[in-house]
This record gives sequence, C-alpha cells and structure tokens, in this order.
Amino acid sequence: MSALSLQWAPLIPAALLAVLAGLAVVLLALALWRRASGVFWRGTAFAILLLALANPSLVEEQRDPLSDVVFVVADESSSQAIGERRGQTETAVDHLLEELALLPDTEVRLVRAGAGRSTLEDAGTRLFAPLRQALAKVPRQRIAGIILVSDGQIHDLPETVESLGIEAPVHLLLTGEEDEGDRRLMVTQAPSFGIVGDQLTVKVRVDDLIGAVGEEDTGPRGSGRVILRQDGEVTQSLDVRIGVEQEIPFELDHRGPSVLEIEASPGPEELTLANNRAALVVNGVRDRLRVLLVSGEPHAGERAWRNILKSDPSVDLVHFTILRPPEKQDGTPIRELSLIAFPTRELFEIKLDEFDLIIFDRYRRRGVLPSIYLENVADYVEKGGALFEAVGPTFATPLSLYRTPLGRVLPGEPTGQIFEGGFYPEVTELGRRHPVTAGLDGGSLTDGATLTDGTEAAAAPPWGRWFRHIDADRSRGAIVMQGVEDRPLLLLDRVGEGRVAQLMSDHMWLWSRGFEGGGPQAELLRRISHWLMKEPDLEEEDLRARVRGGQLQITRRSLAEELPGITVTLPSGEQRSLTLTPDGPGRAGALLAVEEDGLYQITDGTLTTLAAAGPLNPLELRDPRSSGALVQPLTRESGGTVRRLAGQDLPELRKVSATRDRFGRNWIGVKRGDGYVVTGVLQIPLLPALLVLLVALGTAVLAWQREGR
Repeated sequence: MSALSLQWAPLIPAALLAVLAGLAVVLLALALWRRASGVFWRGTAFAILLLALANPSLVEEQRDPLSDVVFVVADESSSQAIGERRGQTETAVDHLLEELALLPDTEVRLVRAGAGRSTLEDAGTRLFAPLRQALAKVPRQRIAGIILVSDGQIHDLPETVESLGIEAPVHLLLTGEEDEGDRRLMVTQAPSFGIVGDQLTVKVRVDDLIGAVGEEDTGPRGSGRVILRQDGEVTQSLDVRIGVEQEIPFELDHRGPSVLEIEASPGPEELTLANNRAALVVNGVRDRLRVLLVSGEPHAGERAWRNILKSDPSVDLVHFTILRPPEKQDGTPIRELSLIAFPTRELFEIKLDEFDLIIFDRYRRRGVLPSIYLENVADYVEKGGALFEAVGPTFATPLSLYRTPLGRVLPGEPTGQIFEGGFYPEVTELGRRHPVTAGLDGGSLTDGATLTDGTEAAAAPPWGRWFRHIDADRSRGAIVMQGVEDRPLLLLDRVGEGRVAQLMSDHMWLWSRGFEGGGPQAELLRRISHWLMKEPDLEEEDLRARVRGGQLQITRRSLAEELPGITVTLPSGEQRSLTLTPDGPGRAGALLAVEEDGLYQITDGTLTTLAAAGPLNPLELRDPRSSGALVQPLTRESGGTVRRLAGQDLPELRKVSATRDRFGRNWIGVKRGDGYVVTGVLQIPLLPALLVLLVALGTAVLAWQREGR
C-alpha cells in the first residue's frame, strides 16, 4: 500500500516568509489604490516567488500494514476460585485464543492478573494495572480490542476509555452464575490495643447479600450466630440480627498481642465461607503495676531497689522498711519511731490481691507479720500471684522466711552456710536459654586487670564481684545463676498458678554502684519482675508469629536443646511444614512467604499460636457475587458488551470497521486497525527552480510592459 501527501519545506524561516507575504500584499494594495495597470502580473510574480520559497513537495510513502493487537485479560484473583468460575475462565480463554488465531493480521496478548497478594493495602482485584503496562508497549493505532474474562469484581477500573489511551472496544465475558447470594461478616469498629483486665468491644455486622449487586437489601432480616475466639479458645457465642450492627464485649487477659477470631454461621445462600470470619490483633497493655516492697532492715541495697522500681513510671510502689524489731524497748516515743503505722491487716489481708508483685528484701521473722499473713501470701502465690525474695544473712538462721508458711512456695532451702568473699555471679547453662538471663552482657575488665583488693584477674569476668552468698539447696524450680562453688544464686519456680523467684545474695547493689565495672542490675531485675508477672515476652516455652513485610515470622523459645518441626495451616486449609533455625540460645525461628489473607495457625505439636494477615474486611470478598455492573459503564462507552458465560454459547469473534457495531447477538467484534510501518519515501518537488525563475521573470516583464504603456 502507498499514500500521497503534500508537504511544505520552506527555504527560509516561516516568520520571514510571512513578513514577505505581508509586504507583497501591502505593495499590491498600494498599486490598486493608485490604479496601476500591471497589478495582476505583479501580483502573479509575487505569488510565484512566495510559493517557490515555501518549497512544496509531493511525498509518496510506501507502507506495510501492521497486524492488529487484541488483549485478553484473565482474572486469577481469589474470588475466581468460587464455584466453577476458574473452569469457565480457562474455557473462555482457550476459545478466545482459537478464535483470534483465525482472524487475519491479528496478534493476541494474554494478560493473567489478580493472582497473589497485592503490595497495596486492601487493593482488591487489580486487572488494569498490569493491562496498562502491556498497553504501553503497543502503538495506539494497533490496539484492536480488550476482552476481560472475570467475575466483574474489579477494583482498579479506569474512569473512562480515554484514560486508557485506546480507541477500541472493551468486552467483558462474565464468569459465575446469575442471582447469586452470600452472607458476609463486617467488622465495623475494632480496637488496636486495650488495657489488660478492662472491658473492650468490637462492633460487627452480618449481612445477607441478596438481589442485584448495588441494589441489595442489607436491612434487618432474621438472625445468625457469631462465635468469638480469643487466642484460639472460644470465649463467646451469641445470636445477632442480620443487617444490624452488634457490639461484642471481651477482655484481654495478658499483655502483648491477642488474636481475636470472629466467625458468623453460614447463611441460607453461600458462595464462600472466607468472608464469614475475620481476624484481628489487639495488643494488651498494663495500666499500672502495683508492687509491694517490704525491707526487713535498712541496708545499702535498699535504695537500689527503690530507685529501680521508681524509675518505671508505670509502677505504683508501696515500700515499707522495718527500722527496728518490736522487741526492742528503749523508751523512744511511738510518734518518733515512724511517720505512719505499718498497715499489716490492710496490706496482707484486705488488699493483698491488688498487688501484681510482692518483694521481701532481707526480711526475717521478727513478729511484725504474723504467720496468718504469711499464709495469705502463700495462698496469693498459688492463686496466680508473684513473689520475689532477695535473701540476707538471716535466711541461714531459724529466723528465715523458709521456716514460715511461705516455705511451701520457696524453691530454695537454706543449708545454714554463708559464703563470705568475692565471687563472680555466673549464668548457668540452663540460664543461657532462659529468657530472664539469656544474653545478659557485662564485661568492663580485661585479662590481667587489677581488682580493687589488689589481686589480679585471671580471666575477663562478665561483670563485677559480689561478696556474700547465702547457700541453699534447690528443692524445685530452675537454677539460672550460680555463685560460689556453682551453688544456686538465682532460682525461678512456678507454684500453682503463680511464680516465685529467690536471689541468694544481698549484694546486687554493688552493680548499681559500678563496683569493678558494675553489672546489668536494672535489666536483670526488670526481667525477673516481668517474668514473675507473666509477661509473654519472657515465657520459657513460647511460640509466637507475626506477619511483617509479606512474611510470616515464627519465633520459638524453649529451654530444650532440640525442637520439633513447625506446621503452618494456611487460611485455605493447606498445611506447610517448616524447620526451625537456631537464632541464639533458647531461640529458633522460621519464615514463610504470605500469599493469602486470613488466619494462619502455627503449631509444633505442643504449643499453638495464631497470626492474622491482610485487612479486616477484604475488598476482594466484600461482595463476591458475579456482576457486570461495575464494568458496564466502561464497556458501553467503548462500544463493547457484557456477556455471561454460564448457560450460553461462547461468542464468535469478528473484525469490524471503526464505524460499525462492535457486538451482535452471538458475536463480539474487535476493531480493524490502521497501523502500518513506512518502508520507503519518494519526494517530488512541485516547483523546479529554473521553471519558477523563468515564470517569475516573465510575469515581471509583462507587468513592466503593461505599466509602460
């Protein structure tokens, strides 16, 4: 094929040519005004000269036509897995590829889109983003049409066909069945955090989607059952009215993340049960921690205890120090012995359960606390309380707390021996894996360093020395630190529902004073206290998981040296097996790419945890019914059509001109394109220079001759 066209290539700048043309017009107008006789021939000469300067040429292009390009977009989003939609899609795609292969000069570009999780938050089905990338690689005049094979739930539709940069029809072959119905659960309001023990609420609404998409009635209609699971345990089951927002109360029973799973019973019509449940993570925080510290006598470490506890703004500290024993009588007036009376009955009987932690610091039996109150403390521990005893020298005597009702909950039994002399506290092999003492680092001394007593250190100690160790035998619990002759220094134990810690020395305060470089006193006491108060981050046997950066991050903490494998149940029900990789003493981890939104269940056969991925109310499943309502404005504007595949024959494909109808009763059309590539160009000047010169001179001579008469 070839094409002729007229082109202009001025020999001088266009602006100068325009000035000359204007000047010629002025001269001719002046000649006419003066009624000069040679105006016609003079004007003809000017016109020929100006036309020659414009340099017109006849251009003939040799063109080779280009094939037309039709884009077939296959929707592979999760909603396409409902019913027979996936099979309908593949059947339609195969049919389209066969039909388009029979059309002359036609190329097919197949775009599969919508599979996997989008990097955008709650992006839904995105078909046009990859389609735009494919369109950008093809010239506009070659695009003959776009055929979408989808259930119509597309969430990145362009506003107009023009915004796509095409002039071709857009057709939709609709998968799914007519008159579909579904029940969905919507979480309308949910907290992201809450105070442990306080009542929180989550608002939900259950809708039965019936009728045409966009016109469904979601008003009150019957009732349904909703189940609330908290960390995998069913905590509530209640009936809610369909189409009415309902508040569900719940409480957080521990600090850290709690996974809430809300599930609605199946409705009268169901396309998928994936949108009948929702999962959310609520972080529990403690409001205030109430700590009772009872110091048996004034000593150098008492201030260290108080400073550490008071440095935490979330701690409410109640501290009493017994300055003198009741048996001491020296005539000192009572009003000068203390500022306030020791409220023993109020603390150890009435308000004992209000404390999160009770600490006895160098306490000894001296009649201040009767045995009945110490019995209350033992009961408090067994029912879930926390007790920390930092022993002093009297622990090795008959005045020890071990000789009271508290003895039944203490893990260390005194031997009566006290070690006096410098020693370095050491973390035991078990302690290196225990979360309370794992990773404690000190170390300010080097080999050969001189100690404060003039001796030379044989090896680099991890921290400064202590000088008193009260010996005890472990009756139960775990030894996580040891002292002189590898004897127990720090014992941790679980008693009933509560926890107990014993520190067999009263010299930890040396670390806070920086003696010989000091040590991690504040960190150690913080960990002990938080472990006693059952902080999830310090559990010895713990399995947790979270979704971050498109990955499921699994962390297993254990005191065991060998750990079993991990089994992950995906939201779809598929199971994956993972092997844990060591990640430090007592810790191991594993990673899994997150490809589905929903609830992941992780277990090692002993412990089980949950992790939620994706938005609360996924856009993809907010309305899973098949409908062409969303795409119809786009197809109508482009001259295309919407055809449901179920129950109908697959349409034929035809090529039509730009001015003809683009679909019929049993066919859909693609535009016949006008794309081409130029293979050759022939350019012929219309005004040869010699001819122009002769004609211009001839007309000028005629003008002079005419004017000379």
